Amino acid sequence: MIDQTTNKASNFVSQVDSAFIFIFGISILFLVGITAFMVYYIIKYRKSKNAEATHIEGSNTLEIIWTIIPTILVLAMFYYGWSGWKLQKDIPEDAIPIKTIARMWSFTFQYENGLITDTLYVPLNKAVNLDLVALDVLHSLYIPAFRVKQDMVPGKQANIWFESGQLGEYEIFCAEYCGLRHSFMTSAVKVIPADEFDELTKIDSTALAANNTEVDSRQAGISVTRKYGCNACHTADGSKLVGPSYKNIMGRTRTVIKDGEEIEMMADEDYIRRSIYDPNAEVVKGYEKGLMLSYKDQVTEEEFLQLLDYFRYLSE
Repeated sequence: MIDQTTNKASNFVSQVDSAFIFIFGISILFLVGITAFMVYYIIKYRKSKNAEATHIEGSNTLEIIWTIIPTILVLAMFYYGWSGWKLQKDIPEDAIPIKTIARMWSFTFQYENGLITDTLYVPLNKAVNLDLVALDVLHSLYIPAFRVKQDMVPGKQANIWFESGQLGEYEIFCAEYCGLRHSFMTSAVKVIPADEFDELTKIDSTALAANNTEVDSRQAGISVTRKYGCNACHTADGSKLVGPSYKNIMGRTRTVIKDGEEIEMMADEDYIRRSIYDPNAEVVKGYEKGLMLSYKDQVTEEEFLQLLDYFRYLSE
């Protein structure tokens, strides 16, 4: 990571920081001023100095002053916020579109050529438009260094854009509680030279296209797990996360809970298919039911076969 406070991190940094400093400065001014007046009048009109209550007439001048001045300040704060919001909503027509998918508990990024990554790559000094899609529950994409944040609601269209002026790597967080492993839902955005980005996005490295000779079926399976965020809950080395590991999954018997009963079941092709398309019908003993959603309308038959090849390799 590089210095994430630089104004060059994105085109919104200066504006957002200026608005924050302006509003924070006004708040401090009023805090100090009101506190000072309170202390002054507490001392001046304490009981020993003013034993009998004194009637004080109102002042129309003061009423007007402390109505007009706060109104002007509030309108100024509103203008700062509104102008920043409007700029972030006015997406340039030439912004590079990148589909951003959130699911429990990972982000994936899909580019125009079909490339899918779990890290966001963007070109230097070029506008990027993130098309935000939430597949399951409410998420929120937050890039603190860029001063951008947008909630991702299932079934609702949302976009954010930015332009970064400095090479480097910056943190991405999910800023909306989305379940058990919400705190692990992190990623990164890497700002790279424009020519490197062009080279990266012109290559179809997803291995999901037919007759792709650049990668083998094992790499294709890995790409599928990244595409659907499987690695947020499953591992390939046998370690335990939210769900069982892929390692040694094929051709072995495992204990599952089905209809409230423990049964032994062979992990064959049919079992893997049911685990993906109807994951809560048979839950491996020791794991919670209801944490995995069905991928029946998402994982294609070709992708499923690529996953099988990958699982067979991990089970050799």
